[in-house]
Amino acid sequence: MLSLQVLESVFLNVRMVRDELDEAICERMHQCLEMIIKEMAQMVQELQEVEELKRTERTCVTWSGLLSAALWNWKFWVTDGFLLLLIVRLCCCFSKRSPEVGSSISSEEEEDSEVEDASFVSDLSTYIAMRNEWSANKLWDHSMWVHAAVENLLFACQVSNFLSKGFFPELGPAMGVGSTFDCWSPQEDEPVYRLLVPLKPPRGHTFCPEPGTVANESRIRVELQCTCTAQEMVGRMLCFLHNRKEQLREKQKPSLLHTLCTGSYLDAQKTALWFQDLVRENKAILRLLRSRYCLLTVLPSRRSCKVAIQHISGITMLVEMNFVVQLGNSDIFMSSQAREDVFSPSTTWTLTCAWAETKYLWLMFEQMPDNSLLSCLHLCTRIVAGTGFSSYVLKTVVMHLLSTTPLSGWRRTHFLLRLGDIMRYLRRCLEKKQLNHFFFGNEQIPEEIVLPPALERAKPFNLFQHLAQDPAAHEQAMREFEELQHRLTAQLFF
Repeated sequence: MLSLQVLESVFLNVRMVRDELDEAICERMHQCLEMIIKEMAQMVQELQEVEELKRTERTCVTWSGLLSAALWNWKFWVTDGFLLLLIVRLCCCFSKRSPEVGSSISSEEEEDSEVEDASFVSDLSTYIAMRNEWSANKLWDHSMWVHAAVENLLFACQVSNFLSKGFFPELGPAMGVGSTFDCWSPQEDEPVYRLLVPLKPPRGHTFCPEPGTVANESRIRVELQCTCTAQEMVGRMLCFLHNRKEQLREKQKPSLLHTLCTGSYLDAQKTALWFQDLVRENKAILRLLRSRYCLLTVLPSRRSCKVAIQHISGITMLVEMNFVVQLGNSDIFMSSQAREDVFSPSTTWTLTCAWAETKYLWLMFEQMPDNSLLSCLHLCTRIVAGTGFSSYVLKTVVMHLLSTTPLSGWRRTHFLLRLGDIMRYLRRCLEKKQLNHFFFGNEQIPEEIVLPPALERAKPFNLFQHLAQDPAAHEQAMREFEELQHRLTAQLFF
């Protein structure tokens, strides 16, 4: 990988060969630099003139549009930021050659050159970090808009649920999770906005997650509670436990056990279908969304609710709502989303730490001196697309490094160093065939993150367990890691 050490070696080689160049070559390089600067100034002037012309025509022209058009001009590539920095630095190196060819460079000149090299690498780190931050604002605006639309939808569904006088789960406030709501999604064009919708038991019911393998799946048992006492009476509700079945059947809607459960367990597929029907039948919210700003379409899904929200501007946003049940008062939930690698019965729910991860990252974001952490996440997850590595693996690596590296070391000027740390950490984990889940048995979790006792006492869960069991998969992973390094080089410098 081209990192800080590689850049330093490049400039070292430049210092070694610059004395072999004659004055004519240096003069030509200065002329070339002057020509590039002149052409860049001319292009800037042309872009300003175009912008002024478009403004007079009262059309919406942004710098992004102007730059997109300018990219077709070959001169723009010559004046690309990194290339210009490199040319300037090389010319500075060549211009500082000794008066006499073959003479040695003084120690003071060497020290000055090393300081300049370090300054250049710092500028390069800042340039690369800023180049990968362009999508953060757009993702933030879109995610906040999506969150507001989903909140309106949930409120309307909850009202309909209450008016029906049925015994269905109560819908809690939606929680945006994942790379889109953390503003570092590598898929800026067509991201999927994922939200968790907490489910609370209806009147006279309670949710009891059964203890299972915390790293995998569990079931949620639904039990009936006595509502005979005055303190627990809700309107004219009859107690499911102490009233005859005939009376209950005649005067009250069926319990949750007879609607969204299979046996005594909450069924993820039945829950998803119930909510999808609730959205489709809610004419009021659909009319409201349509009249204000968008058109909502429910998409097929077995264990979640997927919708396409088309904004009035023409942008279509894909939204996936997964239903979750909270474990106690913690930030860990059981999710209706099934694991992708195995078949899961409809009554199994998967443990998710997505909300805890979001809280942890935003806790780090608030303490960061700038947005370099966002740039690292964005760039690293971009290069894993199409490989056997998931963005979750890269995010786990970054979270481990955040717990060991001082936050002051995540500045833009340290951008290349942190990228090197991420790749080295991932290589060590691949060689050891072990990458521990961040929240299992980790004693370095901030107190702001609430974990259930079972997770605090749990043994480390190895995300690379499959590599330890399959030598062929491990060899493939090592080859793909080399591909990641090549991709990173390409993303940084091309």
